[in-house]
Amino acid sequence: MTISDIVQRSDTTPGRIFDMIVMGLILVSVITVSIDTLPNLSPRIRAVFSWLEVVIVGLFTIEYALRIGTTQRKLRYAFSFHGLVDVVAILPFYLTLGGVDLRVVRVLQLFRVVRILKLSRYNKAIARFGKAMALAKEEIVLFVGVATALLYLSAAGIWYFEHEAQPEAFASILHSLWWATATLTTVGYGDVYPVTVGGKLFTFVILMCGLGIVAVPAGLVAAALSQVRREKSQSESQS
Repeated sequence: MTISDIVQRSDTTPGRIFDMIVMGLILVSVITVSIDTLPNLSPRIRAVFSWLEVVIVGLFTIEYALRIGTTQRKLRYAFSFHGLVDVVAILPFYLTLGGVDLRVVRVLQLFRVVRILKLSRYNKAIARFGKAMALAKEEIVLFVGVATALLYLSAAGIWYFEHEAQPEAFASILHSLWWATATLTTVGYGDVYPVTVGGKLFTFVILMCGLGIVAVPAGLVAAALSQVRREKSQSESQS
């Protein structure tokens, strides 16, 4: 049994133990990050959390080094989703040690919650979702392009109808993007809304388009997931 078998494989007892340890560290890290945001924690508890962070980051660093060292395609892993998540999980700690401006330390520490994404490595359902996204990537890219164009056209249209009636709320097309985003996504916060007849009719059209904006990506991903499951069932039946 080599180190590579333990780190890269989960179909052996040592590999499963290694995976369970890493998952346990992830959960402990996420819990401590959440508790650390509570007000009025005693300095003693914060000190314990600080030492715990050092230990967890050290172990995650060792894990990352082992994964890089035991994979044949090191560069490909380093720039893969899991590789980038592994880096982001430990990078804030080392940046704060490196004399980063204290004003951004809190922002960097927020990235510690990204560690929960490391759990995706051990979830087969998430792996299937990743394959489905890869299958539908061309359609998703096309959808994002169309949605972006529609977002801009919505902002331009509502600005045309509402600018004179509400010069502060719809001061420009850029100001109108907030309304367009809230309307196209069918959220409708109600903080900015049309008051003219033309604006209301235009809003109705945009709301109808928004229903399609919500439904299209769900359909694309659902179809891709169904294809992934069919391919998995076929491969299992053949084996």
